[in-house]
Amino acid sequence: MSYSIKKAAVLGSGVMGSGIAAHLANIGIPTLLLDIVPKELTEEETKNGLTLEDKVVRNRFSDLALKKLLKQKPAPLTSKDNLGLIQAGNLEDDLNKLSEVDWVIEVVVEKLEIKKKVFEQVDKYRKPGSIVSSNTSGISVEAMAENRSEDFQKHFLGTHFFNPPRYLKLLEIIPTKHTDPNVTRFMKAFGEDELGKGVVLAKDTPNFIGNRIGTYGLLVTVREMLKGGYSVGEVDSITGPLIGRPKSATFRTLDVVGLDTFIHVANNVHEQVEGKEKEVFEVPDFMKKMFENGWLGSKSGQGFYLKKGKEILELDPNTFDYVERRKLSSPSLEMVKQVKGLSGKMKALVYAGDKAGTLLWNIFAPVLIYSAELVNVISDDIVSIDNAMKWGFGWKQGPFEIWDAIGVEKSVAKMKQEGLSVPSWIEDMLNNGLTSFYKETEDGTYFYHLGEYKKDEQNPKVINLKQLKNQGKLIKKNSGGSLIDLGDGVALLEFHSPNNAIGLDILQMINFSIDEVEKNYKGLVIGNQGKNFCVGANLALMLMEAQDDNFFELDMVVRQFQKAMMKIKYSPKPVVTAPFAMTLGGGSEVCMPSSHIQATMETYMGLVECGVGLLPGGGGNKELYIKHLKNMPNDVDFDLQKVANKVFETIALAKVSTSGDEAKQNNFLSNADGISVNGDHQLYDAKQVVLALHAQGYKPPKRLKVPVVGETGYATLLLGAQAMYLSGYISEHDLKIAKKIAFVIAGGRVPYGTEVDEQYLLDLEREAFLSLIAEPKTQQRMQYMLVKGKPLRN
Repeated sequence: MSYSIKKAAVLGSGVMGSGIAAHLANIGIPTLLLDIVPKELTEEETKNGLTLEDKVVRNRFSDLALKKLLKQKPAPLTSKDNLGLIQAGNLEDDLNKLSEVDWVIEVVVEKLEIKKKVFEQVDKYRKPGSIVSSNTSGISVEAMAENRSEDFQKHFLGTHFFNPPRYLKLLEIIPTKHTDPNVTRFMKAFGEDELGKGVVLAKDTPNFIGNRIGTYGLLVTVREMLKGGYSVGEVDSITGPLIGRPKSATFRTLDVVGLDTFIHVANNVHEQVEGKEKEVFEVPDFMKKMFENGWLGSKSGQGFYLKKGKEILELDPNTFDYVERRKLSSPSLEMVKQVKGLSGKMKALVYAGDKAGTLLWNIFAPVLIYSAELVNVISDDIVSIDNAMKWGFGWKQGPFEIWDAIGVEKSVAKMKQEGLSVPSWIEDMLNNGLTSFYKETEDGTYFYHLGEYKKDEQNPKVINLKQLKNQGKLIKKNSGGSLIDLGDGVALLEFHSPNNAIGLDILQMINFSIDEVEKNYKGLVIGNQGKNFCVGANLALMLMEAQDDNFFELDMVVRQFQKAMMKIKYSPKPVVTAPFAMTLGGGSEVCMPSSHIQATMETYMGLVECGVGLLPGGGGNKELYIKHLKNMPNDVDFDLQKVANKVFETIALAKVSTSGDEAKQNNFLSNADGISVNGDHQLYDAKQVVLALHAQGYKPPKRLKVPVVGETGYATLLLGAQAMYLSGYISEHDLKIAKKIAFVIAGGRVPYGTEVDEQYLLDLEREAFLSLIAEPKTQQRMQYMLVKGKPLRN
């Protein structure tokens, strides 16, 4: 039987249920959101003369959840328009609508008996062949499906999303012994291709994979803090980015998650395991006391940390006083600043033997052993465990990758020396001369499994640039970029300068790549697999030149940038850009002239140059204006001034889209541009677009004249900026920048409606850019951004 999901229902409209409904709406799936019927009226409902029988009362919980979706931060919806795809209802009047949906997801309270009652109702109303799942974070999936019909059991499984569902990559899929393997296969593919998730298959054990190991690791860290006399702040100072974990480290993470949630998850395992494992999952007394005090973290205003004015204080677990936050100071922490790469840093730290090294070793050793003991218990292989921790908890390396980084032989010897028991399968592996869990070869990554190395089979839509380079697919490289052969006649230009900032090296590679593709390839993708697509031009380099009064040099660089962007636009072969995450300033300028933009759901595009006292200099003003014009209906009169106003506002206010959808609404993307829900599939999608454009006989766009609003339009554009200046909202320098932006967008001193050449607009842009970068106040803004990482208002 083949499956497809065209419509879904989410049962339970709490934070998680409404978040899942929002994510389904983000990918275009109409979704029912049902919750219980209220038992009593609110004061306001009584005042309005409503009764418990009124629909508005009966749907209160789900209606309220929809309203909250618009206010939540970070935003669960990629566009507010997506809310229209979610229909509110309740679990009494609307159960019959379950017969219309292809997937029912239960997200009610974490109590087995309540879940079973809900599924009894679902079984009565669902259509045969529809998929039913539970978003439980740790209750037995098998137990939930007891006494249900055979068709229900065949189509039932666990689908555990991590919060917030739009942003966290992990989706754990937990089949039962009755689940049809075709359903499991379909949901894995659907999870990756449609929901954009990293999917791991987990066994039906307490808390599955991520929460089982994550909770264990947190409790081990708390135990070591108490045993070693470390403070909350000291632990957080070394269990964050230093070891490849999120900035929130250990205790800030607990404050964000909420102590009540954490204790619930820990107790779930504690109740179901025995012996030493049970001891670890026993929540320490001081945390129980915090829970009794209501010190749950961010949601209650205090937890392991308390903010007083601008100061953040940490909890002393012995006295229960909030004291000044401390950072751990240790010789190894200074030493690792010289060590390159995460793996090198980890290896140096865990064997350091000082205060930092001892704490990290005492945290890592038990977590690594515990993960190894759970292979074949919670998952079928080590890859699922590593991926769950990376995708669900934001670790840069999973437990077995950490083990490889610190050296399996050396660490196992140290563990045994300390009387720790290492699982026999690891001893066997080492005895057979195999000293790592993973090995990289030309044809991919292999992992250790049942006595041999097995290939890590990836979704065919995943393209790994590092692997392609290892396979000899590199065409040419310099310090800023690499041109790589993607196969099938498509090349890819990868940026890899610091922060992927654009300098002369990248411009050189853009020119070379387009020439090379014109001769030997069907088309080009510009994309990479860094942290961000591109955060703009090389600010430090420009500031240095400006401070040295090298304006001739700067003029040459801006001209080269503009020429490279025009080369992208008018390339005889299709150029598809693949922006993701931060795509700011010059990053947006690279994308806008391309034949097609294949963004991701999480693409944050914006021309933000005015934040450092500049305006876009690589053609960004012109291209955003042209994109707005292209989105206007043909053969219909429209107000050119309104178009200019919108572009001016977007650039002058440095508006950044908060999603791919919003980038479309801001006209950084056109309606024809694509959005990949799964970022791992973006380069594959971009490659397919190149091939499709080539097959259609791609022709570059014609060079057309651009109508502008001219002198009268310039005056109109400035009205708002001058009013803001006079009322004290913006500074004199802000007004100067606004005037320059307005002059460029208006097309200079020409009559309204004049059609001008693109090069004319580029010249205006370059002249305005060079005049602003010469300003001392702009240079102060650039300096401040480079030093502090935030804009200066002067």
